[in-house]
Amino acid sequence: MTNKELFETYRSDVYRTCYYMLGQAADAEDVCQDVFMTAFRSEWEKIDNIRSWILRIAVNQCLNLLRRRTSLRSKLTNNPRLFTGTPEKTPDVAVEDREAAAEWAGYMSRLPVKIRTVISLRYLHDLSTAEIAEVLKIPAGTVKSRQYKGLKLLKQMLEKQGKLEVTKGGAYEYQIR
Repeated sequence: MTNKELFETYRSDVYRTCYYMLGQAADAEDVCQDVFMTAFRSEWEKIDNIRSWILRIAVNQCLNLLRRRTSLRSKLTNNPRLFTGTPEKTPDVAVEDREAAAEWAGYMSRLPVKIRTVISLRYLHDLSTAEIAEVLKIPAGTVKSRQYKGLKLLKQMLEKQGKLEVTKGGAYEYQIR
């Protein structure tokens, strides 16, 4: 695999991770570029699991940027934007998707950074607990507890906003309105 093939294979995963962690397209693009520059300078051909390795670089770069940022919460709250979807969607569907993405970005931006990172890797990139633990270099139990805490916080946010409703089926069945 060449550098170009590495870039073409993983650019969308890296960009999506950066975008969801940072909440701004310009920052995500900058960090994405830094991630690939770091990867190209290293001996990535010798890495066994390239996807986990490159996502670990992306997460670390994002966390470094977030540490330097002074007003993360206000910036994410004021600019909750996400991907708008594919071009073949009708305008109505595109608008609905954009609104839903902005709403979820708002919820995600309210999560603590460590929890947001785990939720993003699990549900946006469909990584397993073991893969997330490898990417973040934390124990699998920590990944599980952050995932549980993140889902619990999201559930509380949705309930507070009146977006969840308990159905007849039981206490753990919810329907998003």
